[in-house]
This record gives sequence, C-alpha cells and structure tokens, in this order.
Amino acid sequence: MPSYFCPCPRGLEAALAEELTEIAAQSPTLKVHNQVPGGVHASGDLYDAYRINLHSRIASRVLMRMGVCHYQNENDIYDLVLGQAWEEWFGIDHTIRVDVTAIKSPLKSLEFTTLKIKDAVCDRFRDLYGKRPSVDTREPDMRIFGFLDQRQFMIYLDTSGEALFKRGWREETGDAPLRENLAAGLLRVSGWKPGMPLFDPMCGSGTILCEAAQMVQGIPPGARRRFAFEKFHDFDPEPWNKMKTDFKPNPLPAEPTIFGSDISGDMVAMARHNLRCAGIMFEVPLKQIEAQQVQAPTKEPGILLTNPPYGERIGVRGDASLEEDELARSFYSAFSTTLKQRFSGWTAYLFTADLGLPKLLRLKESRKTPFFNGALECRLFRFDMVAGFNRKPPAAE
Repeated sequence: MPSYFCPCPRGLEAALAEELTEIAAQSPTLKVHNQVPGGVHASGDLYDAYRINLHSRIASRVLMRMGVCHYQNENDIYDLVLGQAWEEWFGIDHTIRVDVTAIKSPLKSLEFTTLKIKDAVCDRFRDLYGKRPSVDTREPDMRIFGFLDQRQFMIYLDTSGEALFKRGWREETGDAPLRENLAAGLLRVSGWKPGMPLFDPMCGSGTILCEAAQMVQGIPPGARRRFAFEKFHDFDPEPWNKMKTDFKPNPLPAEPTIFGSDISGDMVAMARHNLRCAGIMFEVPLKQIEAQQVQAPTKEPGILLTNPPYGERIGVRGDASLEEDELARSFYSAFSTTLKQRFSGWTAYLFTADLGLPKLLRLKESRKTPFFNGALECRLFRFDMVAGFNRKPPAAE
C-alpha cells in the first residue's frame, strides 16, 4: 500500500485527521496515521488518493511517498531519487517541477538540493531512454516534493497537481482572499454543521459561504477540477468517473440557513457570482451593509464566522497609521455593541492576524486557536454571546 502525506495549513492538522477518518469510513484500504506539524500521514491504494483528492476540503495536496532514507549529504539524496521507478508513473514527454522543504536540515543550500533531485530524475530517464523530461516551474504535469529534517529525507510524487484549495470554481477574488481549505477548516473547527444558521457579516468574495454551501448541497470540493493523477501512466478513467458520480447530492434546503453581507457592493456581487460558479442551487441571501449595522438573520441562534478585513472594507481610509488605528477602534467598538445587542445566544468566531482583537472588541474570548495563514500567525477567537447579560438596544432602534 502506498504511503501518503497530506499537508494542510498549520493549525488544522487535527481537523484534517478527523476529516480523513470520515473519508476512510468509505474505503476498506484507507488508513489514517499520525499527525505532524503541517499535515497528516495516511496509507491506502491508489484509488484512496483519488478519494482524498475528490473529498478533502482541508488538505492542500495528496503526496505519494516514493522513498525515504537517512542522509549525510546531497549525494545520498541523489542516490535515493535515482533509484525510484519514475518511469512507471510518467514519461519524458511530461514536464516536471521539484520543490524542497526543510526543517533543521544541516545542508547549506536548498537550491543545490533541489537541483540534485531534478538531476537524479532526469538522469534516470536519460539512462533508460537517452532523453529526459523538461522542467516547467509554472504549470508542470508532475510535481516532485522533497522533505528534509535533521537526518531523514523523503521524496514524494504529487497526485494533486494544482493545490487542492483551487477548487476550480473561483473566478473572482477580493484583496487577500481566504484560501478555500483554510475556510473549510475554520468551519469544521467552529463546530458548524449543515442545517445550522451561519452568518458571515464581512464575507468579501464569499469563500466561507461557498465552502459551507457546497457542504450543505453535498458537492465534493474536487468535483470541478483536474488532478495530476489523471496524467499518470496506466490511469484508468472508469473507476475515477464512477467515484465522481457515486456521491449523492443532499436535498436542497427549503429555507435559507447561510447568510452573508459586506460593506462593498462589488464584493457582494463577487460573492454572488462565486456561489453560482461553485454550483450552488439554493438561495444564500446576501446584503450590502456595514458590519456594525447588521441584524441576526434568523431567530434561532447560530454561528457567526468571519475574517475581518482591513482598509476600506471597514471604512478605514487615509495613510496615517494613527488615523487607521482610531478608525479601526471605532469600527470594532461599534461591531462589539452590535454583537452584544443583536446576537444574543450566537457563537461568534473571528479569524484574524491581529492578536489584540479581543481588546479592540472589549470582549473576553472563550477560546483562541492558533493558525498560520501561509507564514502569517493568526488566531480564531471564539466569543460566546450568552443570552441574558447583554445590554438592550436603545429605544430609538
């Protein structure tokens, strides 16, 4: 059985392991192993790699392990890579790209290590066929990943191709959009399940809403895109096509449960467009309104989950940092009042790189979960808007 490594955004390892365990319930061969910082190890047959690519919302890729060794220098790495049967998976007509990640490796140059791996793959083909694959760093057919720690080297062949957060539906984004797999992970960590009310009052281009709506509708995240494994030698499309058509879509909800709003009309239009592109066939009500003016969209309490933006989307204008701070303080003060007065009984989750957010909101978080958005350290703050102690709105409202 091949071994797989499924990387994910840092902080979502436990959520990914839980998701992979749910996917494994549909397969007699897929086994979920240990979590490590940045991902989860698993094993299974090749169809299990198809299955994870199709159904995982949180994994960034599905990497198939080709070999592992202890190393002292770049020659040890070259020898391991040269010894792998790359020709069983792809040919000289395919383009390749090599990426290397290292943690505490004693090797001085990752660039040189990357070059040695590329040379080993190409030398393997040259020895066998007198020709070698070309390198394409932008849109390669095959991606090869090397991982180094202090003593061990692992070489992987990527079964995914483009990163899995690229679902194939997104045509438009705002500034610094949340990646789809991070949005899906936040939904899982928040405890939201289809059927529960969900509201994003600063929805931007709608990533959180699209992920949640696809879950409600039962659309697999990989249903609308292509994968690297479709270019493998001996790829048989029949089981793959069967896997894609075997899933049963959920009944469409009779009443809306997912809601969004944004200060920007352009963003609301973009979110609406992205929902259509994501194949959503039920109503997701969207409004153009300032976040501090919103009302709870349902009588039943639910989950408010948002990635608060900076800049003009919250009305912050001007170049002076002090002025921006004052406007941000004013905005969050007003938004805090809105949460207290209008969202009694709700659980509010705010995902942000600003670790001082609770102070700006003048609220005490009940939980804060660390995450990394790329290299940026972030927190998912949870605020329980407990019914009964919040101030009532002024009579004029």
